[in-house]
Amino acid sequence: MNLAFKHTSSVRVRYGETDQMGYCYYGNYAQFFEIGRVEALRSIGMSYKEMEASGIMLPVGEFSVKYLKPALYDDLLTIVTTIVELRGAVLCFDYELYNENKDLVATAKTTLIFVDKNSMKPRKAPDQFMNLIQAYIV
Repeated sequence: MNLAFKHTSSVRVRYGETDQMGYCYYGNYAQFFEIGRVEALRSIGMSYKEMEASGIMLPVGEFSVKYLKPALYDDLLTIVTTIVELRGAVLCFDYELYNENKDLVATAKTTLIFVDKNSMKPRKAPDQFMNLIQAYIV
């Protein structure tokens, strides 16, 4: 099913996340997108902590990123996270990362898989999540 849920959060590039040129190290972008994803899910009422306590994990199966412009030391970045699709156990996210000038810095996609915590085998999305996401089905 296709979904249309969008959430915005922000993060500031810290000194320790940059190189000598003041450019944000490319490996940090995955963490920025994770912030966006966790906060997006939290905003609809889904907590990773509660989900894991109930025996369900949500690991990343795929991650791709396109770097368009460097994020710099002390930039306040806006992370726009969109939940775009749910196919059985698979949940897909798109991301846009903007700097303070509203320049698009990077785009990304992640695919996560709902799995049973004990068997680590894929399972359908939990009913609690389905109830929370109903309003965003397109």
